[in-house]
Amino acid sequence: MDIVKRNGQKEELIFSKLKKVIDFACDGFESCDPLELETALLPYFRNHITTKEIQRTLIQVAVEKTSAEQPNWQYVAAKLLVYDLYKEAQINRKYGYFGYGDFYSLITYLTDKGFYGRYILDHYSREEIRELGTYIVPERDYLFNYIGLKTLSDRYLIKGFDGEILELPQELFMGVAMHLAMKEQDKLSWARKFYDVLSRLQMTVATPTLANARKPFHQLSSCFIDTVPDNLWGIYNVDASFAQVSKFGGGMGIYVGKVRSRGSDIRGYKGVAGGVVPWIKNYNNTAVAVDQLGVRSGAVAIYLDVWHKDIFDFLNLKTNNGDDRMKAHDIFPGVCIPDLFMRKVEDRDSWYLFDPHEVRSLMGWSLEDAWGEEWERRYEECVNHPELSREEVPAIEIMKRILASAFETGTPFVFYRDTVNRANPNKHKGIIYCSNLCTEICQNMSATEYVSTTHENGIITTQVKSGDYVVCNLSSLNLGRTRKKEDIAKVVACQMRMMDNVIDLNHYPIPQAEITNRKYRAVGLGTSGYHQWLALNRINWESDEHLEQADELYEWINYCAILASMEIAREKGAYPAFEGSEWQSGAYFERRGYDSPQWQTLKESVAEHGVRNAWMFAIAPTASTSLIAGSTAGIDPIFNKFFIEEKKNAVIPQTAPDLNEDTFWFYKEAHHIDQHWSIKAAGRRQRHIDQAQSFNLYITPDYTAKDFLELYMEAWKHGLKTVYYCRNQSLEVEDCVSCSS
Repeated sequence: MDIVKRNGQKEELIFSKLKKVIDFACDGFESCDPLELETALLPYFRNHITTKEIQRTLIQVAVEKTSAEQPNWQYVAAKLLVYDLYKEAQINRKYGYFGYGDFYSLITYLTDKGFYGRYILDHYSREEIRELGTYIVPERDYLFNYIGLKTLSDRYLIKGFDGEILELPQELFMGVAMHLAMKEQDKLSWARKFYDVLSRLQMTVATPTLANARKPFHQLSSCFIDTVPDNLWGIYNVDASFAQVSKFGGGMGIYVGKVRSRGSDIRGYKGVAGGVVPWIKNYNNTAVAVDQLGVRSGAVAIYLDVWHKDIFDFLNLKTNNGDDRMKAHDIFPGVCIPDLFMRKVEDRDSWYLFDPHEVRSLMGWSLEDAWGEEWERRYEECVNHPELSREEVPAIEIMKRILASAFETGTPFVFYRDTVNRANPNKHKGIIYCSNLCTEICQNMSATEYVSTTHENGIITTQVKSGDYVVCNLSSLNLGRTRKKEDIAKVVACQMRMMDNVIDLNHYPIPQAEITNRKYRAVGLGTSGYHQWLALNRINWESDEHLEQADELYEWINYCAILASMEIAREKGAYPAFEGSEWQSGAYFERRGYDSPQWQTLKESVAEHGVRNAWMFAIAPTASTSLIAGSTAGIDPIFNKFFIEEKKNAVIPQTAPDLNEDTFWFYKEAHHIDQHWSIKAAGRRQRHIDQAQSFNLYITPDYTAKDFLELYMEAWKHGLKTVYYCRNQSLEVEDCVSCSS
């Protein structure tokens, strides 16, 4: 039988060569017999089959043998895919090496082709790049399972314009590490450290960082949040900013609570305002129109306060009933809820809806600009003002609408605004109105303001005063591979430095983002592999041990993050808005009951040296990057122990990470878990997380309305700041790719 090689030459099939490849792939996996693979492959042979087709068929056969009883076949398939990538790279890069070649030659080649930014060669000499090239460990390619390596290959490795592979996995990791280390004084040492934690899969960086670091347009941040003022210029300025963010791969959160309601007045003319829905439809259209080079559509979450007169229209934006002209099916709605509303729901009391524009005009202040007791005082003033129009509705009716929408569409996201602002360590500089697209970011916000426009000699100059335009820079600790306290400390120290460097190395789509990011230097340290960590430690999800261990683990991660941020501040300076913060006063530590000698020592060091980052801890969903790391996603329980992932041209069987006889019984599926245990665990974690968690609820169709309501009440009572999707077992919801850190 003749075969056709990748270079087009024909030669006789020598099965012993193929057997060597199969033996290499199965080596180290006792349960995977090479003979099984050889036997399964034989029916696919035909005369003049290409070696490329043989390899791809071999990979698919190995993939399809993956099962809950034999999970290691996914690692065999990954090794075969590695072999395939090496062969492809050898041909596409036109050099004689199989596998990893000369790193400096690769970087100069990719720079000349426009795939690498020239700044890498500007910051590193030939000798330095070659030194880093020798530090690359090809064997770490064998840490991937198949879906992880395929995800990395399909989405993140640099490819030519015809889709040809030009970069290999360890070169990607080193390229990202070099970019994030290039401004360090000891850049080679930090590049090695960054490379080690990335290539060992001990942590992952955010999707935009992994995709765009080392490239000419290096937008490295996941998500942005903007505030819409109640004027035409501001509404369209937010739309333009969103378009720029979306163009460069960022997700968006937009707060529209300041915009006047439907039927409000404009310049004294009563009943003419269209409300928030027409503007939300504009943002919906931008999300669809401005995508990332056709890879995926833009993504935006829109938040509105529960006391806003347009709340009922807002809660119907994604549902399938009602007037389609009042729909925006491509946005993700989020509702901002104060404590008082939850108490009114509990007491089955009345709730009042107001127009924010009318409140500003009559009262002289904005209801949305306060929180906690001050907000409640203002709300009561509005209720009792004789000239202020209001709509009285039972609070439970609004909550029913929230639950109905969540049951049908998975949204709205829920933002408990008083809980968020109480815990804000930077309340001296502002207020937090809403969260982002994945509900884990909580940072100070304010609207950008128009100042003036002048023109001279045909040149038009517009002056704008920047608001607090939130930017989130994400990274996730992989708990599935980093379990010892000392290892967590080392990896978190690296992560904090990497994320802090992102702030200075980022390509910002709009100037407000850079101004705010440098003012607060906020980052979002997250975790993935949480359920995997529980299973490896033989901890049942529904147990008091889970709650105690979660509390202890996240306190330690938080301690490591603050310690690392303080050490960076000692070296490089605290964030500019540090003065007057709860970090400086020590209230941050007191509020969380951090009174052990270890914490008190750190508190004193922070008061003396400051911290580098105004916010540090935020748990993102990690939907795609946890696949690469071979871990469970974020803080979520697994969907299934064994499941089939459907891709464009294939079905890919997958198992829960480290699935074996010991871990099997500790992997309880999400929809079978009592959600009250998940809420209690999230409450324990939340004490240590200065921002929020992408926390999902998992329900089944047999949940009663009372059961469903109880979950949201419990989330509020246990101190959760946000609730992300409600994942109904009978409903598919779309994951955000942007924030997959």
